[in-house]
Amino acid sequence: MASKGWQHPYVNIFKHVKVEDWKRSAKQGDVSTYTDKRLKCSVFRIRGPVPANSCILVPKNSNQSLGLVGRYFYLLFRPAPGKYFVAHLDVSVEEGQVVRISFSNMFKEFKSTATSLQFPFLCGAAKDSVYESTAKSARHGLVGAAPASVRWTCLMLDLQCTLSVYLNRCHSQLKTVKLCANMAVKNMLTSDLLLDPGVSFSEAKRMGLASSKGTGPMPRDMSYPVPKGVSWHDLYDYIKFPSEGTKLPFDSIQKGNLQPEANCVSDQRSLTREESSCVNLSQPVKDRVPLIQQITAPKPLLRNRTPVVTDLPDLGVVSTHQSDDWLSHNGDQHQRESTSSSSQPFTSRPPWDTDDGGVHVHVHPEDGFSEREEESEEEFVCTPVPHPVHLSLSKERRQEKLLPDPILRLNRIIGFGGATTKCALWSKSGDAVVYPCHAIIVSMKISSKQQRFFIGHTDKVSTLAFNGNTTLLASAQTGNHSVVRVWDYHKGNCLAMFRIHAHSLSSLSFSYGGGTLCGVGKDSHSKTMVVVWNTSNVSKGGEVTILAKAHTDVDVLTMKVAFFDDTRMVSCGRDNIRLWRVRNGTLRSCPVNLGEYHSMDFTDVAFEEGNSSNQHLDERTLFASSRSGYIFEIDYSRVVIRNIRRLLPAQQQHANRREKLTFNTGPGIAINSISVSSSFCSTGSEDGFLRLWPLDFSTIFLEAEHEGPVSLVSVSSDSLRVLAASSTGSLGFLDVSSRGYNTLMRSHTDTVLGFSVDGVRRHLTTASSDGTVRIWNMDSLHQLYDFVSEDSPSSVAFHPSEQVFSCGFSSGIVRVFDISSAKMLAEHKQHRGEVVGLAFSPDGEFMYSADSQGSLALYNASEEDHNVVRVVCNVLARGTERAPDALTVSSDSRCVAFIGPSEYIVTIADSQSLDELLHVDVSILDVQSPRLDSALRVCFSPASTEHLLVATSANKILWVSTKTGRLLREVSKVHKHQCSSLAVSEDSRFLLTAGHNAVKVWDYNMQLDVSSQMFIGHSQPIRQVSFTPDQLGVVSVGDAIFLWDLLAHPVESLKDSRSPLRLSYISTPKSAQPDVSGVQLSSGMPRQTAPLPSSPPSRLDISTLDQVEQGALGSLSICDDTPTIPTATVTGSGPSSDPRPAVSFLQVTELVNTSPMNTGHMNTVELKGKKPVRPDCYRHFIPRFKTSTLDQAAVTPQPGEEGIKLKAVIGYNGNGRGNMVWSPDQGLFAYSCGCVVVVEHLHTGSQRHLQGHSEEISCLAVTNDATTVASAAGGSNGSKSLICIWDVQNGTCRNTISHHGGAVQTLAFSRDDRFFLSAGDFSDPEVALWSSDTFKLLSSVRVSGPIHDAAFSPSTASQLACVGSQGAYFCLIHTHGSDVDLKVQKVKAPVEVGDAELTALCYHVDSFLFTATNRGHVCVWDVNTQRCLMTWEADEGEIGVLLCRGNRLLTGSNTRWLRLWDVDALQGVTPQEKYCNEEDSGTMVVLEQEIMLDGTTISAAFDNTMDMGIVGTTAGTLWYINWSDGGSIRLVSGHKTKVNDVAFSADERHFATCSEDGSVRVWSVPGNELVVQFQVLSQACGCVCWSPSSRKESACVAAGYSDGTLRIFRLSSSEMEMKLHPHQVAVTAMQYSAHGHVILSAGKNGLIAVSSPVNGAAIRVINDHKGALITTIQCVNEQCKHFGLEGNEMWLAASADRRVSVWAADWSRDKCELLDWLTFPAPAYFGGDRPPPSLAAFCPADPSLVVYTGYGVEKELSFYSLTKKQIMKKIALPDWATCFSLSCKSQLIAVGSKERVLKLIKSTSGRFQDFLQHSDSLQTCRFSPSGTLLFTVAFNEILLWEVQGL
Repeated sequence: MASKGWQHPYVNIFKHVKVEDWKRSAKQGDVSTYTDKRLKCSVFRIRGPVPANSCILVPKNSNQSLGLVGRYFYLLFRPAPGKYFVAHLDVSVEEGQVVRISFSNMFKEFKSTATSLQFPFLCGAAKDSVYESTAKSARHGLVGAAPASVRWTCLMLDLQCTLSVYLNRCHSQLKTVKLCANMAVKNMLTSDLLLDPGVSFSEAKRMGLASSKGTGPMPRDMSYPVPKGVSWHDLYDYIKFPSEGTKLPFDSIQKGNLQPEANCVSDQRSLTREESSCVNLSQPVKDRVPLIQQITAPKPLLRNRTPVVTDLPDLGVVSTHQSDDWLSHNGDQHQRESTSSSSQPFTSRPPWDTDDGGVHVHVHPEDGFSEREEESEEEFVCTPVPHPVHLSLSKERRQEKLLPDPILRLNRIIGFGGATTKCALWSKSGDAVVYPCHAIIVSMKISSKQQRFFIGHTDKVSTLAFNGNTTLLASAQTGNHSVVRVWDYHKGNCLAMFRIHAHSLSSLSFSYGGGTLCGVGKDSHSKTMVVVWNTSNVSKGGEVTILAKAHTDVDVLTMKVAFFDDTRMVSCGRDNIRLWRVRNGTLRSCPVNLGEYHSMDFTDVAFEEGNSSNQHLDERTLFASSRSGYIFEIDYSRVVIRNIRRLLPAQQQHANRREKLTFNTGPGIAINSISVSSSFCSTGSEDGFLRLWPLDFSTIFLEAEHEGPVSLVSVSSDSLRVLAASSTGSLGFLDVSSRGYNTLMRSHTDTVLGFSVDGVRRHLTTASSDGTVRIWNMDSLHQLYDFVSEDSPSSVAFHPSEQVFSCGFSSGIVRVFDISSAKMLAEHKQHRGEVVGLAFSPDGEFMYSADSQGSLALYNASEEDHNVVRVVCNVLARGTERAPDALTVSSDSRCVAFIGPSEYIVTIADSQSLDELLHVDVSILDVQSPRLDSALRVCFSPASTEHLLVATSANKILWVSTKTGRLLREVSKVHKHQCSSLAVSEDSRFLLTAGHNAVKVWDYNMQLDVSSQMFIGHSQPIRQVSFTPDQLGVVSVGDAIFLWDLLAHPVESLKDSRSPLRLSYISTPKSAQPDVSGVQLSSGMPRQTAPLPSSPPSRLDISTLDQVEQGALGSLSICDDTPTIPTATVTGSGPSSDPRPAVSFLQVTELVNTSPMNTGHMNTVELKGKKPVRPDCYRHFIPRFKTSTLDQAAVTPQPGEEGIKLKAVIGYNGNGRGNMVWSPDQGLFAYSCGCVVVVEHLHTGSQRHLQGHSEEISCLAVTNDATTVASAAGGSNGSKSLICIWDVQNGTCRNTISHHGGAVQTLAFSRDDRFFLSAGDFSDPEVALWSSDTFKLLSSVRVSGPIHDAAFSPSTASQLACVGSQGAYFCLIHTHGSDVDLKVQKVKAPVEVGDAELTALCYHVDSFLFTATNRGHVCVWDVNTQRCLMTWEADEGEIGVLLCRGNRLLTGSNTRWLRLWDVDALQGVTPQEKYCNEEDSGTMVVLEQEIMLDGTTISAAFDNTMDMGIVGTTAGTLWYINWSDGGSIRLVSGHKTKVNDVAFSADERHFATCSEDGSVRVWSVPGNELVVQFQVLSQACGCVCWSPSSRKESACVAAGYSDGTLRIFRLSSSEMEMKLHPHQVAVTAMQYSAHGHVILSAGKNGLIAVSSPVNGAAIRVINDHKGALITTIQCVNEQCKHFGLEGNEMWLAASADRRVSVWAADWSRDKCELLDWLTFPAPAYFGGDRPPPSLAAFCPADPSLVVYTGYGVEKELSFYSLTKKQIMKKIALPDWATCFSLSCKSQLIAVGSKERVLKLIKSTSGRFQDFLQHSDSLQTCRFSPSGTLLFTVAFNEILLWEVQGL
């Protein structure tokens, strides 16, 4: 610093450069000198119509520098009256970067980039002039041209503070100054002293001002003259920037109030307010006040009270501890701003040392940085200070601020790319991937998906580079002023940042050691610029210097530093491949001679990897790829081409083989990227394929297809994984060893316009400008669904509880989608413009949509088709700028608010009718504003529905009362740019706003000194921001999807039962149970302590089903793995000590006013663990998804005392695998249906039933002597799977095994029946070996991948084998006394079958093993050598069943083909021979016969000669196959999909069933054989009924379908007789009238149609139930005279809204009158699914009694008398009924429930019995007309019971 001593105490700049000589300075345009009368000296005058054309430039040349290091810059000047001026200062910072600071009265607003700052200059006016009065009343200076009375000004710029605050840079020196027209200039100076121009030298001595204290007076030659007796401040203006805690805008340069008495902000404020109140209203406000309804003005605030409504004061800067790694730190990066709303005065101090609640950026609570108040548009900056600065308020009280600090933490980002998708890197260890996401660099762990962020770039990142050991990371951003940053990868901090004067860098490359960094970009003349930097000292804190730079016309797309030499590089581009070298500070290159291939577009280059120390330079090989498909192999040392290969598209020829075109024919496939390892080369091409090649490119040994062109490939350092990125925004890697592909990230390819969160299932749906709507899992970041439309989506909204979301499009269409079924429920086209708002009411009853043309639509969301209720036009302000959240609905679902009909009006309307309730005009709320204020966004406060928040164009947020329209509170200067989105937390503690690229979190009540924090990260304007429904996070979308953690501390008020953080289920009376919704229960907050159970514990249902999102998560404590089954208690008695349960009764209440016993039903709690991925093959068993849970309190009857007995099971479970066994010698035939094993006699058709499971049976096995059958099924309530061992002779369960955690995939007995084998599914892939005598576990082995099939050797008892995803497992059983070991040898699938999974196996008697793959191959293995001898393609699809008998092999696949092969030629194959291709193997195996079945083959059993056997399919059919005559007979048939209805014929000789697959099946009784099937394609059949006629020739079956049609089938002719179409929606119930004159049918919309079965005419339509789904229609033959009406029959209809209508009819006379109308009350339903159905039926013994059950106050059956008009009796139920039926015999009632219980009840006494033979919830039960038989249905399980009576 000694060389700079001449600059102290100041430097007179004009004198220093001798400005009059114009040798070291320059002038341009009209620059002259004149003598100013006020200053009495010569000054320069700069004039000109265009300010930039007239200027003074110091120094003369821009490449020179003044080198002035003074902290303060002083400019003595006077703006020209009525004119504009501009001034530019080029300042060098310590990093070597040049920053231009500009100020002008032309600038309207502050602007900032990484290299420039622009400040508006607000000119002052002469004292006591009219301009000064106007400026005071306006509370700021005059914007625009200088006033006529503008004065001479002394401007002081604190360069150090300005650069520190706004750009986080350290000031180095002032380089150049450029003063442009129009102004007069006296001089300029720099100094390290804070000079006061208003103090003379004598006054300075008296005041103690001295240079030793950093202060002093203005030098005499620089001061303005002041006459005696006159104050300097009366004549001149002194402007200091930044200001010292005054009430001036912090980002503009203007005069402050420096009078001693004006140092109290509160006093100044009161004077300003008092003065401004006298100002007349501006004309726009005057014009609007009389036109609108007056709204009460806000109440004035008390002086001594902490203000709630106030303008935000101007802020200084606060700084705490120094930190250099603020840009990135271990995934906890966050940037935030604090804003103060306090009006307390501050003590005067330098601006960098004040605590006004200024803007600062934090990474950790202990790290702090200072920044300006408003967020920057380009980059957020900070200033480190060497020590903490302790600040105090004027009243010595501690400043209160928003806590915790920070309150948000960036957790996850869903997104990839931005500027490019050609950039992603592996870490050295291969456990992490680094990639750009717009302006943020993300490092993601591939195992846990945990993300770490590198934040600091102000524009999108264009390229990345690692050094060899991945300790240094280099990155560059797009834009004209590209910035390069070098990071410490492991610590996450930025080591260096430097500029390259070029456009966006397209490529960066580090040398292996990290000492050299090479970059390629375009200079200002669009020429290619290559720069090489020396980065060897960057890790030690050293500078980055330029080693060499070159400008060239050669196109360079990518450039890489050779890993073996830091000075050598290679590049490629259009028409060239070049080798580069740095020598003696110069960068030289030589091209590769391409010969005839010189006109080619090269895309990538890569070196062949090798040992850099041993391999000679001459042996180096370079690979280059091109867009025309060529791959060049280049000799690096000789610079010549060795080989050229070309990738051509495949041609489809015979045998479906892919043949390559010749070298010079056809168009090549563009190769976008190439990466080479020591053993293979990977390429990514335009056709979407990632391909792996050997280095000689002889063949492709692995390839993976992507959805779009592959833009990048990169092999990990260990060569085990290949990273791939596609241009469609996906990023993933291929595991070479396992051949599995893992997707790491998917991304929208354009701006994300809006989002909505499903809090129950933690799903996020987003709409994007790329034309897609996507659904994401917020925990795993996986993309679950992708909805693509030709129309561009604009807004989305999730239903609050169901798996339904709606989407609005730019065309105005609104579509509603069901996620679970992936189908569209409704499409509405009411809107004419783009949908700008979409919302569901919180209660889920209604949906709202708004368009850009001002229309608002209301929909009924309780119906599946979301019918339109009302459309109102011209009620919203027109335009699209308020999308996507132009609507807001109050938390109580009563009000909806929006902006309209004009932009100045906010309207609150009734949510159910859209009737307007209140208009609020926001433009008159601030009468002092010269402009009309318009509304931008509206939002209700959830906790207080009386608060409506309005964001306005004046950057304010207004709190408006929804009752009176009164302004309650306002906050100004919310964001620098307009607020684009706002949201309030559910507890109304926090307010969330988004403005441009920043998110702010505010204290909702605005009662803190520092009420907000600001967070950055987005590189584009944020479109929407919101709290997550569980209030634990924040989501913001724009360029990408940002997921933030909300770190707010819980408050004591959240500890009550309504808190989503404190929910637990304990035994409480029903009335005391909290009323909780599914959204509240979705909290993911872990509990500190588990709640203790109360005594006695309530029954709790636990389910471990996959889709836990269907329900709610509550607190749960489990003390033991064994589920306890509480004994059902009998009313009025305690638990019995007798182990035999007493006869059970339900409470029967005969009196109307008495209440049944409280059988409170606890909410179902579902548990979820992280499950492995299911293998992609059908052979693997997956249990059918169920939402039901088994009722553990069910009371089953004792054997021999059952009131009903299972007679027959109709159907076969096509979802099982290997769930059928047949022993032809012993005549045993068994299969499974649901949870029942059916043992059937093939000759008589009689059945025996093995009952012991409660879940769906997956597989069966039988011993070789056919005496024992084993069955496996899942455990109940989340316990382990249950394997039952059955004695076939007496039908008893000999033993049970519970070992496997997941489902059981396969079972097998050894040839000698000594051993028994079980294998778990993919979630628990364990092979267990058991003793067949004791069924004790002998040995178990856990394998790495899923097991699909297992089998014992038929010839060697100690051998067995398994196949699965990882290959084949050959197992040997070693017995040592009582100890048994299972030794396993794993062998991978042969290369010839490609990337396939082994799915099935079977043994050949002569030491051969057959295995099948999911691609249709059969492999033959030698068991002894464990080598694959031969493969052939036996099918086009996956083979799931293999069976070998003698020399005949059976294959069954998902192509429905069943094939029989002759494998006799295998006898001559020796282990030394190997046949691997189809030509060779075609002569060895012969296809004998084939037959196509009705579904995929899942089980098979044949005799020893393979002549005849039985085969099961997924269609629920068991076929008898006879190969000798080629015949097939259907043995057992069932429905594949859900059975919706079952009905008996009047004579009980037949019954009919209907299903979701559109089939109606008629079965005979008692054989239960299928008589005829009527199939309607593409429609679901919802209900079925028989005609009343008992004559066979006239018997008809009528069925109702989902398209609204009815079809009548005649049984005698097996043909459809008539088709009717009385409904436009699905038919839900139907019935013939008692005499058969008409058919009554009901639609989903509640309309009941009466149709003629003779001519199909519609007789009448009854709309009394309109709007509610009809669940039941029943007709009975009953004279209605005693009811006072005419009619010979009665009928009733029950609807989902708990209403029952009873009618008297005489259809022969066309009479139908309403007899009674019943309405049953019910509380609000908060269950996760739909409420229980409303069901009603006439009592068979007395039709004047109507029996009803449904959702209500209690679970019960109600008996209503039509004659007495009252409920006569109630029977309490323990569970909600899903179906019921009344028998005409013995007064029995059958009731089914979701808890899988069939309850048989004696209606007179209440006695009941429970039956648990179903594996899912019951949906239908029907007594036969005589009451002797009973049908029950659960999904597709149909059970027929014989009624014996209670």
